[in-house]
Amino acid sequence: MPRKANGEGSIYKRADGRYGGSAYVELNDGTRKRVHIYAKTRQEVHDRLEAIIARDRKGIRTPAREWTVGEYLDYWLKAVVAVKDRPRTLDNYTGIVHLHLQPALGATRLSQLNVQDVQTFLNSKLATGTSVRTAHAIRSVLRAALSRAAREELILKNVAKLVEIPAWHRKPITPWTPDQAKTFLAAAETHRWYAGYLMLLSYGMRRGEVLGLRWGDVDFQQNQFKVEQQLQRIGSKLTAGPVKTEAGRRLLPLIPAVRDALLTRYIEAYGEEVPMDRPVPGTRASDYVLLSSTGTPVDPKNFVRTFHEIRTAAGLPRITVHHTRHTAATTLKNLHVPARDAQLILGHSHVTTTQQLYQHGDLQGQTKALARMGELLTADVAATTAVKIELSTGESAKNHAFTPGGPGGARTLDTLLKRQVL
Repeated sequence: MPRKANGEGSIYKRADGRYGGSAYVELNDGTRKRVHIYAKTRQEVHDRLEAIIARDRKGIRTPAREWTVGEYLDYWLKAVVAVKDRPRTLDNYTGIVHLHLQPALGATRLSQLNVQDVQTFLNSKLATGTSVRTAHAIRSVLRAALSRAAREELILKNVAKLVEIPAWHRKPITPWTPDQAKTFLAAAETHRWYAGYLMLLSYGMRRGEVLGLRWGDVDFQQNQFKVEQQLQRIGSKLTAGPVKTEAGRRLLPLIPAVRDALLTRYIEAYGEEVPMDRPVPGTRASDYVLLSSTGTPVDPKNFVRTFHEIRTAAGLPRITVHHTRHTAATTLKNLHVPARDAQLILGHSHVTTTQQLYQHGDLQGQTKALARMGELLTADVAATTAVKIELSTGESAKNHAFTPGGPGGARTLDTLLKRQVL
């Protein structure tokens, strides 16, 4: 047998009866190293060795270490997600990794994870009662992690992109009408969080944005306020952080109803009126506008629970607190506010999000619009086809005659149709 050239690797039989193979390859840390593989048969070693060498010749570097899926997910959460994403995102991803991905796929070698592994895993989750939406969330997290692994040249392809699961459809949302929103606000008017609920329905603010509003964000002199942070529960702690997106950072005018509610809230909190000749005092600027009965920041869960208590007492249909955002967006649409302005008020990054997800159809408005459309399209037709008795020599109300026309008096040359029908 001819001697193998440099770079072709070598195969040998071990003392324990197994076969081994080795070759020098470029690692993804920039070094060159001799890698070893082992298998029960010579053919299996040969095939795996050839694959490693072929990949190296294409410029695809070999991982410096062998990761399991579980090890890589822990690294990804700590080194990537925790650095670039919001704390709430890290909290959600960590839950999915620890609860779903690591128990099922954690022991699998990252380089050997295939489409069948992921497809079987997701199928089993769906078969045991996991919702389609949760299955999509699981796949989304795994896909994001594997995309990073591919960029780090640890895997050749992202197998999570190739699996197929049932499509997830959003449940239809029926936001409150303006009258229903007014009913809720009337029921909430005496509550210490009334100003917050009013801002939810007036501006479509997010729950965390309302709870994170500080007196220093409100400018009564310029009659405006800024949205810069949100208050969320991350794990066991209430955490203040930046708003969801850059577009969420916005400056909004104080409408009279909200201004009055905030002025009342300030008096309740400090026992005196807001000083109008200067900004809110510095010692109070960092205080939250909404506080609990004990003077602490409001827990989002308590804010939601109180919302539903008021809603139930008012006899209103159930919607989530987040759906008040849909209510505000749809009301703006029905008031003919330009979509771009509605987008800026709501703090959406794209106007399509405002129009496609948050603004909903209104059956009453559609009925009126279509009625006007019908009047517009049929008005001229009715005018030109109406029978004018005093000018017509044809059909009358008494004898129901055909209207003559054409050169011979009728619209057709058929002589049978020229005779009047008595």
